[in-house]
Amino acid sequence: MYCNLWLALMLIATALLLSRGAVADQTWKTNNAIWDQRDKCTRQAQQQFPDYTPESNAKREKARLTCLRTSNLPAEGSAQPPQTAMPGTPQQ
Repeated sequence: MYCNLWLALMLIATALLLSRGAVADQTWKTNNAIWDQRDKCTRQAQQQFPDYTPESNAKREKARLTCLRTSNLPAEGSAQPPQTAMPGTPQQ
C-alpha cells in the first residue's frame, strides 16, 4: 500500500517539475526574442548614425526608440535624467 502511494507521489512530483520546465522554456524563448529585437534596433540605429557627435548620438537614440516603439517593445533606460537648475538661477 505504501509503495503505491509513494509511486503516485513520485509521478505527481515528476509531472509538476516537467510542466514547470516547459513554462520556463517558453518564458526564456519569449525573453530571448525580445532581446534579439532590441539588439537589432540598436544595430540598425548604429548603422544609420555611426558618428559619435552630439547630433548623431541624438539621432541614433531617436532611431532606436522609434524602432522599439514600432516593435511594441519598452524603451527602458532611455529616459533623460532630471534637469537640475544651476545654483543662483530661478527654478520654474
